[in-house]
Amino acid sequence: STLQLVAMAAPKGNNMALVAAAAVGAAAGATAAAVLLRRHQSTLPGQKSQAFIAAEENFLRQLSTVRVVPVMAVPDATNVANLATALVDGGLSIIEVVFRTEAAEEALRRMAAAEPRAILGAGTILNTSQAATAVAAGAKFIVSPGLNPEVVEWCLQRAIPVIPGVATPSEVEQAIRLGLTMLKFFPAEANGGPSALKAICAPFPGLKFMPTGGVTEQNLKAYLSLKQVVAVGGTWMVPQDAIKAGDQEILRSLARSASK
Repeated sequence: STLQLVAMAAPKGNNMALVAAAAVGAAAGATAAAVLLRRHQSTLPGQKSQAFIAAEENFLRQLSTVRVVPVMAVPDATNVANLATALVDGGLSIIEVVFRTEAAEEALRRMAAAEPRAILGAGTILNTSQAATAVAAGAKFIVSPGLNPEVVEWCLQRAIPVIPGVATPSEVEQAIRLGLTMLKFFPAEANGGPSALKAICAPFPGLKFMPTGGVTEQNLKAYLSLKQVVAVGGTWMVPQDAIKAGDQEILRSLARSASK
């Protein structure tokens, strides 16, 4: 063995010291290797913790209850504090704030502080830095326009539900390899609408979808009639003029109509 060779090569008086040193070194190396292996295994694509599985299942239950998710673009956070309350009172408790404006982070933070009943998420998340900013501001779920493996893995490691955008069977298969079961069909209407999504769903019966992009009051039922559609995302109940004015009554009324 390595320890025996070290002992034979050393003067007798030093044998015990060298053997002890070699043993310590071997143990330290084994420990380091085990740590690296655990780190590697914990970040392998498709590896989902029990915490993530529980969070995802809980979020799916919440989505299946509301079925419609307002997708808000906030140009100015000044008047947004009570808009979440208006939407929740109207029956829409899950709200996506898109990170397309400079006010998105502050809007998310203010709504989270003002309305604890709301389940707030961040959309249009393009990288892990944005994801971290959004979660720190109060986001409970992450939505992205495309399938970004880095964002997905970041969320998996932190047990944060994530809904990345897909539009083709190849992207769906990649999402499955990453361990996901909930996806966003985006942009829904531009990619063929309910009929296209139905065709994509067929080979993947274990997945759930949230179509977004072009979903309106007029085609809402066509999407929700698909068995694998858990909810839809839309903007018609959060018009820009009402958001800018902080008009709670309009948002409450539109939310009630959308949640029926």
